[in-house]
Amino acid sequence: MNTPKLKRWIMMCSTMMLATSATTLYARLPADQLARLGKDLTPMGAEKAGNKEGSIPAWTGGLTKPPAGFDPAKGYANPFAAEQPLYTITAANIEQYKNKLPAGSVMLFKRQPSYKMFVYPTHRTAGYPDAVYETTMKEAAQAELTNDGASVAGALKTSVPFPIPANGAEAIWNHTFRYRGGMVKRDVTEFPVNRDGSFTPVKTTEKIIFAQGLSNAPENYRLQYLTYYTAPSNLAGEATLVNEYADMVKQPRKAWIYNPGTRRVMRAPEISYDSPREGTDGLSTTDDYDGFNGQPDRFSWKLLGKREMIIPYNSYKLTDKSLKYKDIIKPGILNQDLVRYELHRVWVVEGTLKPNKSHIYGKRVYLLDEDSWQIVHSDAYDGRGELWRVLEMFGVQYYDAAVFWTTGSVQYDLQARRYVSSGLSNEEKPWQFNASFKISDFTSGALSRIGN
Repeated sequence: MNTPKLKRWIMMCSTMMLATSATTLYARLPADQLARLGKDLTPMGAEKAGNKEGSIPAWTGGLTKPPAGFDPAKGYANPFAAEQPLYTITAANIEQYKNKLPAGSVMLFKRQPSYKMFVYPTHRTAGYPDAVYETTMKEAAQAELTNDGASVAGALKTSVPFPIPANGAEAIWNHTFRYRGGMVKRDVTEFPVNRDGSFTPVKTTEKIIFAQGLSNAPENYRLQYLTYYTAPSNLAGEATLVNEYADMVKQPRKAWIYNPGTRRVMRAPEISYDSPREGTDGLSTTDDYDGFNGQPDRFSWKLLGKREMIIPYNSYKLTDKSLKYKDIIKPGILNQDLVRYELHRVWVVEGTLKPNKSHIYGKRVYLLDEDSWQIVHSDAYDGRGELWRVLEMFGVQYYDAAVFWTTGSVQYDLQARRYVSSGLSNEEKPWQFNASFKISDFTSGALSRIGN
């Protein structure tokens, strides 16, 4: 082979190799691993067995039926209301429990002497409809990462594409895809809290269609999200629409905003990554919403393994409709008397900013509940490696809908010495997990009609 031809041949082979590596990052889950789902592992990939100490019980199906007399207008009845804390962690005894706590929690004890954790018996309440389990086990055999982990191929409706994750990117995608009901409408409130404890509630109505809610979802469809602001007056009438896809390289996120002042709908590509999230007074990023959302391509994800950690869980007190927001939002920290902590197994995932990418966070560490794949805690570090923001997600099992999701969250900004609480709905109408929407309700044209 002459030299020019040899060079062309080498270049062609190199191009083919690069194209292949960019298309598929990891192979599909092998049959022997798939066979574990529903046996020694739950259909979502968690260990069915409890721990050897007995402090984490076995999973027996979760809590999927409402208790007698359940009334969503009063909040979700606490199935564990009669229980007392096993112990309380304070700044005085934190050294005894440091190995079970994330770095952010340890820092909060140092920064906020009144911060405390009431630790209760562990209950593995997360449980889902049989159809979700069936689809997950079926599509786990098809799902694979593509585009260097930036996309998921072969999975359309699954709640967990990678129930036995091989790497950190797969674990993050599990959180992103997890089941939260097919169509949901909820009224929630944000609270950017000043240092003196004062706040102005930011009220929104959110409507979401997930792929699982459609009998014939379009190709590559993952979700559509619509939110409009009802308070305060300077935001009232504003609305945001987001369309999200499984392969976000093939179809990047599309977003639009409606401005009531101009009565115009505009494309909003800035609603992604580290842009400040509306209504949080700069205390949270767009991709901090729901723990993490959007395309994960700006970080290199490392799976650090599974650990037993003390995390917020079954915080049913925070769903009580008799509570007023002033009972929850306090100076410096959320009212910890209302937060329940338990010992659970979590996947630990570390995301490090790629050298050629930009983001205000240099590193992020996530704890993901093994039973639900819900992010329950995250620590975000700045570009200097200093711990910056600490996020706690207050998960509960919505037993009437067989959905594990949050009833609110709090993100502490250690540098600003402020915090923002999100997702509370104590003074709002009950969530609707059986909402009925059409895809046509989530178009830019429909967005413009909100203000008319």
